[in-house]
Amino acid sequence: MPDLVTITPLDEGAIWRVTFGGGKGNILDRPTMEALGGVFRKARTSAPLKAIVLEGEGRHFSFGASVQEHLPGPVAVMLSDIRQLVTDLLECQVTVLAAVRGQCLGGGLEVVSLCHRIFAAPDAKLGQPEIALGVFAPIASIALPARVGRAHGEDLCLTGRIVSAPEALVMGLVDEVTDGDPAEAAMAWARTHLTSRSASSLRLAVKAVRADLTARMRTELPALEHLYLDELMATHDAVEGLQAFVEKRPPVWKHQ
Repeated sequence: MPDLVTITPLDEGAIWRVTFGGGKGNILDRPTMEALGGVFRKARTSAPLKAIVLEGEGRHFSFGASVQEHLPGPVAVMLSDIRQLVTDLLECQVTVLAAVRGQCLGGGLEVVSLCHRIFAAPDAKLGQPEIALGVFAPIASIALPARVGRAHGEDLCLTGRIVSAPEALVMGLVDEVTDGDPAEAAMAWARTHLTSRSASSLRLAVKAVRADLTARMRTELPALEHLYLDELMATHDAVEGLQAFVEKRPPVWKHQ
């Protein structure tokens, strides 16, 4: 079985090129999230590391978390797993650069929105489509307004619409649209701006600039998870939307 995550150290360990997935759409299922979290935890103990370039295998970044794992029963574990993943990302104290090709949706965009800089191919499509399934995205509810402002963050979370790379650039969701390989662009940016710096000083700078966001995730995300599990999943429409997606049919909303 191929590895769910591969690490390619570059520049004497100053940069890690991290590639995850390999299945259709690089779904963020439980094993993949655990493997990615392990990479971020390992990064904390790699003294020369200054930047991680994160990419999905193949044509897409990620279609997001498994819809099956959103269903009643496994959903509590799924929320816990993705919370642990973003906690590991936020606390790794290394600059994380996302390289986005193709689709970057749902949980995939939640992870990307917490990276420090996002490089996108012209064909990239980014979106938070949970509302189309009758649910909402707890992490994105905090991360997207923090990244792109409240108006754009609410637009993405409430409409579920998918935006192109050029539109994402205008709203500040991505930082650069490149005609070449976005991972190569991310590595070039790291070599220009980071590799001449002190790794230990960069870690403390990352900790400092992310202190507020890390604290917000730690205090606010559990409350949003309770809202999701205790109120949202008690509604007819949340379960109906997820089941309709799995069964490949239109949902029948009861608005309750």
